[in-house]
Amino acid sequence: MTTPVQDLPLLLLGRGADPGSERGVDCPGELPPASDPALVERARAAKAALGDSVFVLGHHYQRDEVIRFADVTGDSFKLAQQAAARPDAPFVVFCGVHFMAESADILTADHQQVILPDLAAGCSMADMATFDQVEECWDVLEDAGVADDVVPVTYMNSSADIKAFVGRHGGVVCTSSNAKRALDWAYAKGKKVLFLPDQHLGRNTAVLDMGFSLDDCVVYSPHRREGGLGPRQLRDAKMILWRGHCSVHGRFTVESVNDVRERVPGVNVLVHPECRHEVVASADLIGSTEFIIRTLDAAEPGSSWAIGTELNLVRRLANAHPDKNVMFLDKTVCYCSTMNRIDLPHLVLSLENLVAGKVENVIRVDEETAHYARAALDQMLALP
Repeated sequence: MTTPVQDLPLLLLGRGADPGSERGVDCPGELPPASDPALVERARAAKAALGDSVFVLGHHYQRDEVIRFADVTGDSFKLAQQAAARPDAPFVVFCGVHFMAESADILTADHQQVILPDLAAGCSMADMATFDQVEECWDVLEDAGVADDVVPVTYMNSSADIKAFVGRHGGVVCTSSNAKRALDWAYAKGKKVLFLPDQHLGRNTAVLDMGFSLDDCVVYSPHRREGGLGPRQLRDAKMILWRGHCSVHGRFTVESVNDVRERVPGVNVLVHPECRHEVVASADLIGSTEFIIRTLDAAEPGSSWAIGTELNLVRRLANAHPDKNVMFLDKTVCYCSTMNRIDLPHLVLSLENLVAGKVENVIRVDEETAHYARAALDQMLALP
C-alpha cells in the first residue's frame, strides 16, 4: 500500500526534522491507530492473564501497536529460534506472516502450538514459488541433463513445502545474512545452484559477494514454457534464479537513489539485499534487517541515512534515533500490506481466545514436510 508524497521536498522521518526547513518534513505515512483505544488495555490484561504460557514474537516489519506486546522482536529465523528456545511456553503467537509461523512450528517442540493471528497474513514472495512449480522446474533441469550438478538453495522467505523440496534434494536454507556462506557450501557440493524464490538476493550475493558476472546468472520463470530457458542456457549457467521478488524491496529504483543523493548532501544509502541489483550496486551499504538496525545504532549523530526497506522498520529507527536524519529511500511510502494484516484487533482476539481456552489459527506443518524442511534448516545451522 502506498501514499504518494511527490509534493514534499524531502521525506525525512527523524523527530529532529523541522517541518518548515529545507532539510525535511515529517513522514506522512502513518498507519491508522487501533480502532478502539481500549484494545491496548485488553491486550495488556490478556497477556498478563496468560503469563508464561504464551510467548509473543514480533517481526521487525510489524506495526508499533503490535511490537509493544512482543516478548522478542527480530527477523523471521531469529524469531523461530527464539520460539524453539522456549519449550516451557505451550502457545507461541507469531506476529509475522505464514511462512514464518511454519518455520516456528517446524523448530518448536510437539507440545507447542504456533498461532498466526490472521491466517491471511502471507508473503507475496513466498507465494511466487509453489511446490508443483518447483517440481516442474526440476524436471526441466533433469531433461537438460544438469540436475545432478544442481544444489537447491532456498531463502528463508519460502513455504515449508519449498524448504522440504530443498531438503529432499540435499540443499540448504539461507537468510539474507548468511546467503554467501550457504552458496559457498552449495558450490563446494555442486557446479550450479537453483536459488529460490528471490532472484534479487541470489543475484546480488553471486555478483557482489562471490565475483560472478551477470552472464553467469539466468532467470527461470514458472509462467513460461520450460522456464523460458533452453538446455544450453541451463548448462552454461552457474546460478539459476527463480523469478520471484519482494513486492516492497522490489519497488526501489536507481532513480530513488540518485534523487535522494541530489536532495541530501552526504546521505548514506543503506538497502536490503532483496532490492534490485542496480539499486544495491548504487548503494553505500547493503545488509539484512539486523545489519540495518546495527548500522543505525552505531551511526554518528547528525548523519543522514536513506534506507531501502519496509516502512514500519524505517519509522521505528527514525524514532529511536532522533539525533540522526533517517529517511525512507523512495518518495512514495510503502509498507508490507500482508505483514500489516497482523494488527492490534487480531492480536487481542488471539490472546483473549487463549484466555478463554480457545486455540484458533494454529499453524501445523505435516510430519513428512517438517522432516525434510528441518533437514534443510539444520544444514543451514551447520554452515561454517
